[in-house]
Amino acid sequence: MAQPVKPFTSISDQVDILRRRGMSLDHDEAARWLEVVGYYRLSGYWYPYRTISSAVRGDHFVPGATFDDVVRLYEFDRKLRTQIHDGIERIEVALRSRVSYLIVEHDPLAYQDAKLFRPTFKHSEWLKTASRRVDRAKRHSEPIRHYEKKYGGRVPIWVLTEVLDFSDVSKLYDGMLARDQWTVAERLGVRIDETRLSGNQRKRALKVHPLARWLEHLSVLRNSAAHHGRVWNRSFTPVGTAALRSIEGLECLPEGQSERVFGALTLMGHLLQQTSPGTTWTDKVRSLVDGTFRALPARSVAEMGFPEGWQGAPLWAPGSP
Repeated sequence: MAQPVKPFTSISDQVDILRRRGMSLDHDEAARWLEVVGYYRLSGYWYPYRTISSAVRGDHFVPGATFDDVVRLYEFDRKLRTQIHDGIERIEVALRSRVSYLIVEHDPLAYQDAKLFRPTFKHSEWLKTASRRVDRAKRHSEPIRHYEKKYGGRVPIWVLTEVLDFSDVSKLYDGMLARDQWTVAERLGVRIDETRLSGNQRKRALKVHPLARWLEHLSVLRNSAAHHGRVWNRSFTPVGTAALRSIEGLECLPEGQSERVFGALTLMGHLLQQTSPGTTWTDKVRSLVDGTFRALPARSVAEMGFPEGWQGAPLWAPGSP
């Protein structure tokens, strides 16, 4: 039987609930945060400070839990989301460029030709989505209105990719033939060493480039960051790491598969170093983790999938190229 929805609780009462459950706090400061951010959103950040009994989280907090630590954890996660959003934005631009360059080598409208894509790719469905993106962009995009008026709505790929979402471009890449996927991946700096793969791993990689699954992984992460969802301790869609671990600089990826944010951050760092020479993005992420997260009591970088000694990996070394 469904339980009744919890009744309204005032901000002051929410503060009292936290205090009764053992959290150390300043009433006025906690009230301000609860009013601006919300009890429900912040609850995801005090959840790991709740007691555990028989593998079940209780309502009370562990000794020493403070509202200040919860806020610091929330702020770390917010800043990490900002870095993720900034990094994926630049990766998205690079992906759009590489994909459009490859398609235009056939024809500016070659994306409309189903024969250039996998038989399993839902090409007509993707085209409908692309058409909706074009219609959406007409209100504010002068280039789209220009092609609508002068060319009867025939939009070349280099214009189309500018109005597609990251997930749309990722799906288009996923639908490409394997040889085209490999070309795009290598132009992005993802150069797999086939000699370091087993027979089965190589066979799978040659059938569908591993970057396709990683772009899907990054798309989910991007959406979480864009919609202000927690990323610090979340599990995302698992993605295989064997092929990418063959790339110099990516040996620090988890063995087998990656589902925590460390794997995504590592691939993002590699892509940015390949496509944005001189980037300081990895330095910023490293400083954020080392300077903010590691200072939090009772928290471990393992919650984000960071392995022991990750700071020693060439990709994460200070000032890495």
